[in-house]
Amino acid sequence: MSQARQDEASEHEHDSGCCHEHGCRHEHDGHHDSGSGNHDSGNGHHEHGGGHHGHGGGGAAAQERAGCHHGHGGCGHDSSGCCCGHDHSPEGVRSVTISLAVSGLCTGAALAGHATDWLPEGALASVAIAAMLSGGWFLLPKAGKALRRLRPDINLLVVFAAAGAAFIGEWVEASAVVFLFGVAEWLEGWADRRARRATAALLELAPKTALVKREGRFVEAPVEEVAVGEIVAARSGMGIPLDGEVVSGESAVNQAPITGESTPVDKKPGATVFAGTINGEGSLEIKVTKASGDTTLARIIRLVAEAQAQRAPTQRFVDVFARYYTPLVALAALLVFVLPLLMGGAWEVWLYRACVILIIACPCALVIATPVGIVAGLTALARRGVLVKGGAHLEIIGRLKGLAVDKTGTITEGRPAVRSVERAGAASDEEVLRVAAAIDDHSAHPLARAVVACARERGVAFPRAGGYQNRAGRGAEGVVDGCACFVGNHRFAHELGVCSEDLERRLAAIEGQGLSVVVVGRRPHDDCRGGVLGLVAIGDALRPRARQAVADLHAAGVKQIVMLSGDNQRTVDFIARQAGIDEARGGLLPDDKVAAVKALRERHGIVAMVGDGVNDAPAMATASVGIAMGAAGADAAIETADIALMEDELGRIAETIRLGRRTMSIIYFNITFALGMKAMFLVMTLLGHASLWLAILADTGTTLLVVANALRLLAVPKAQKPASPPSSRLLP
Repeated sequence: MSQARQDEASEHEHDSGCCHEHGCRHEHDGHHDSGSGNHDSGNGHHEHGGGHHGHGGGGAAAQERAGCHHGHGGCGHDSSGCCCGHDHSPEGVRSVTISLAVSGLCTGAALAGHATDWLPEGALASVAIAAMLSGGWFLLPKAGKALRRLRPDINLLVVFAAAGAAFIGEWVEASAVVFLFGVAEWLEGWADRRARRATAALLELAPKTALVKREGRFVEAPVEEVAVGEIVAARSGMGIPLDGEVVSGESAVNQAPITGESTPVDKKPGATVFAGTINGEGSLEIKVTKASGDTTLARIIRLVAEAQAQRAPTQRFVDVFARYYTPLVALAALLVFVLPLLMGGAWEVWLYRACVILIIACPCALVIATPVGIVAGLTALARRGVLVKGGAHLEIIGRLKGLAVDKTGTITEGRPAVRSVERAGAASDEEVLRVAAAIDDHSAHPLARAVVACARERGVAFPRAGGYQNRAGRGAEGVVDGCACFVGNHRFAHELGVCSEDLERRLAAIEGQGLSVVVVGRRPHDDCRGGVLGLVAIGDALRPRARQAVADLHAAGVKQIVMLSGDNQRTVDFIARQAGIDEARGGLLPDDKVAAVKALRERHGIVAMVGDGVNDAPAMATASVGIAMGAAGADAAIETADIALMEDELGRIAETIRLGRRTMSIIYFNITFALGMKAMFLVMTLLGHASLWLAILADTGTTLLVVANALRLLAVPKAQKPASPPSSRLLP
């Protein structure tokens, strides 16, 4: 376990809380992990390996976790609930709202009575007491608990401040302290619910029922009862209920809720569709491939909820700071009261000032600054089709200076096709393809799939090679028609000793065009010298927006972009020039990619590796943050990477960097603003220019401003808002 995760686990064991409760409680058992492994955010070290999930994915469980509990130091929460003493269920929120409304009316009446002298002193005190009881009934149990543990928190400070004000006859100010504190609590709860509701709303994207084909006709059934392999229908304008494969019909599907793509994607038989996406004008019949709790949408919701439950390094620092800040300021308040008395000061004056300092001791705005900002940032990125596995990764991506990218599927489209076949020792092109396809039929590598597809398109019949052996970063071997054969790259041909000057010239000519070359031949063994049968030239088109995406990354602050590939150097140089990439390194084995990422980290500190989430896992684990592209259809990529781009769009990385940087800027501003307000009011109090009214109003106002500032992250620019689903009036 990394030190960062140990710190995080230890902090969850503390009984401290904060002046706010984030959603409902979340029980941490020490085995909870987001699936991406652990990170030490200070040095970027990852401990990849999946993590242990103590719960299933999606469904009600994900919804329950969408409002997890964050404990914070120094503010009065323990693991049992919030400092308000209420839950955040609709009923709990409603009861607190009604109590605060009553308290507000009583406080207003007390204020009016005090200002106009129409209430006698006894009646004024009664109204103020009613205001304190209705607005602060939840404080006393928490304050008593803090007192018994000798750990002062905001509940105890507010009770002491209100009691002190009442003791010297300041009934109106005492009631105002309690009422405005309750309002601040309510605002913080509302802010957290508002940020998390945006994530929970994802659950509403997928229909709760599906039209399932049973006994020859379509019947409506809850999605939880639909089994994998059954056929469901998606009529025009309907939401697609479950992940599956189109078996009949054609339509354009709005995938913005999952991938963030701004335009609908055409779907035909064989295409993959996702739960929560919106069918267009056509009608589709879909074979279900995942149960309701395992859909891509359910996994996204679960992982976002888990990411929100994790504390960012900034949040952990603030929590520790608040844990010591509150008791120290409480001690300062005691000294402010006691020391002047020893020097003959008026006890009423200094007791009042001590009560003001107790209010200043509340770190509400300070502690809420980070979690609300992190949750809002994570949710905003999830809306854009970017899944970030926690606040630590959001902080890191905002400071990114170096980026390593895989070539195939990242800079290029990842759909290579055979451009030409050249004979060497073979009798025909068909013989070259036959041997290559026999071996490549075992592999899922894009180049291998391209060779097999070409052989089938040309009608070349091929056996399935025996004794298949993958050679990482080089190629593969197998036995075809009783002969040991190989397919591989330029490096593999050199290692087998089958290269010649003529072959080198032919390879150089093909590689100079930016094409990948597969060398096909017989492997030297025993008395057989082996030899090359032919060459297969394979091309993969550059992504249409790759050059613009690279320019956007540089504009976002990335100083160096390096392309890492197992392909030959000439090919990767050609692709790099087309895309505007700073440096290209070809002929790399998996270990070489790891070394390249380490070198990049030594130069720039914070670096990311973009890959497919599986094949590039070692290099991604070495980077400060691992990013997987096109993860919507790849479960392993979602689980392995720290950041998963649901859409195959490199430009999303620049957008993620900008939003990560904006999130941290807002958080740092909020922290500085909150601390500045505390310092200013402390000085004003000592000089006798602050009142309880002013202190509590400033605390509430600061909290409100901090919350409003953080929630700005949820705003989606108009250009990026996904198209709205068709109106219900258009549904059949």
